[in-house]
Amino acid sequence: MKWMILILALGLAGCATSSHVLTGTARPAISPDQVKLYSAPPGGRYEQIAVIDAISSQSLAVTSQQKSDKVVARLKEEAAKLGANGIILQGIANETSGGGVSVGGYGGSYGGGHVGIGTGIGVSIPTTRKNGNALAIYVYP
Repeated sequence: MKWMILILALGLAGCATSSHVLTGTARPAISPDQVKLYSAPPGGRYEQIAVIDAISSQSLAVTSQQKSDKVVARLKEEAAKLGANGIILQGIANETSGGGVSVGGYGGSYGGGHVGIGTGIGVSIPTTRKNGNALAIYVYP
């Protein structure tokens, strides 16, 4: 049972939807509601804390706008964990994965008076997700 829990935990750890690389000093965590979105560097003094990335996968977002909103929300959440009170959005892009059709067959197994024959068709529908990156910053008052 312990092994199953460990494998599940490791599997979920590989499903991260946001990450960061520290380029400055992290501060105490704040609420994501306190993180302001900037499209360009703010006027005034600020300090860069990290480069952050986020993706829209594993969310219920369907439309392109909903996926973009989810990316921004995740960028703010990641920034807030680092104590950043702002993010400078670097970009949001589409990423398509999956797609294709495969057909397979199995010649069969003969023995004991039984014959087994199998065929299969698999369809994979392409999915689009958004990914974004930003600079997590601390803007001085």
